[in-house]
Amino acid sequence: MSQPQLPAESPTESRPENALEEHTRLLDGGAHFLQQLSMREVPPSTGDFAMELDVTPNIKNPRGGVQGGLIATLADIVAGRALLEGLPPGHLLTTADLSINYLASNDVGPVRAEATIIRRGRNLCIVRVDITDIGAGRLTAISTLSFSVLQPRP
Repeated sequence: MSQPQLPAESPTESRPENALEEHTRLLDGGAHFLQQLSMREVPPSTGDFAMELDVTPNIKNPRGGVQGGLIATLADIVAGRALLEGLPPGHLLTTADLSINYLASNDVGPVRAEATIIRRGRNLCIVRVDITDIGAGRLTAISTLSFSVLQPRP
């Protein structure tokens, strides 16, 4: 039995020179699925980067809280976005590990995710994200993420 072949990377395909600009272009373009959510950048209170997500009926689970997978996705987005500032030209990030502890439901909103960079290494970065239900006034999840830094290809 033969192994399935992965598609080869196109020789004309290149990495963006500035990952932060590419991220902004993608989200500002109007077609990305994340734009269907009510997410917005907000000033961080103590961390490096923060976003809020409105709690609407279309993102709630049957018990009335925001879907846990969406909370994990929010943590991933906020952590990665925090690291994009200061990323050297041509470098990219990819999530290597995501751990999340759910402490309470996010059912009032908005949900605030605040990222704090713990370590910014040349090859590996670690970020902590605190998730808070602002309307309920409680910490609802804590996430720790590691990102691999992808070096530019020659």
